[in-house]
Amino acid sequence: MLSCNSMKGCPRAAFFCFKATLCAFMLGASVGVFAQTNPGLPNPQITPGAIDPMVTPQNLQSTVCVKGYTATVRPDKRVTNRLKREQIRQYRYSDTNPRNYEQDHLIPLSIGGNPSDPRNMWPQPREGAWGADEKNDLEFVAYRLVCGGELNLQEAQRRIAANWIEAYQAWVPSHQHLLPKGRREFAN
Repeated sequence: MLSCNSMKGCPRAAFFCFKATLCAFMLGASVGVFAQTNPGLPNPQITPGAIDPMVTPQNLQSTVCVKGYTATVRPDKRVTNRLKREQIRQYRYSDTNPRNYEQDHLIPLSIGGNPSDPRNMWPQPREGAWGADEKNDLEFVAYRLVCGGELNLQEAQRRIAANWIEAYQAWVPSHQHLLPKGRREFAN
């Protein structure tokens, strides 16, 4: 196998060797930027999370803790479906079928996540060990804990944005009783 060092006497070959090495480095770097250690987590450069400034600890009981609140702030499906297709490309998922993803709010609407900021949404795979069902369980438990006064709003938002899987592991198994009956056996 030839190395770039063996091409010192041939400027054209050395140039192409340098160019190939640079391309390989850039490809490796760009893949590294988008690689995720856990496919259930969003890319924090694309989806860092965003909060709704209208939801505060002082107005919880008149905003997110009111039954039906999220329906009043949830974006139209046409908007989220268009964003889902864009973000599937941005995330460079190999599976590009939108049906296999739930356009999810990283910080849930039920605890004051921003409903329309693309930085708070990502196409979450429906399948896998950490798919949409597990995230939905976390959202429900976090909502019940925040509205019940057992969990600080900002802490819940911050921990879910940082790593929703770790938040799930910290809260859901020890609060399975807060889940709807049909979901309790799935939360480990």
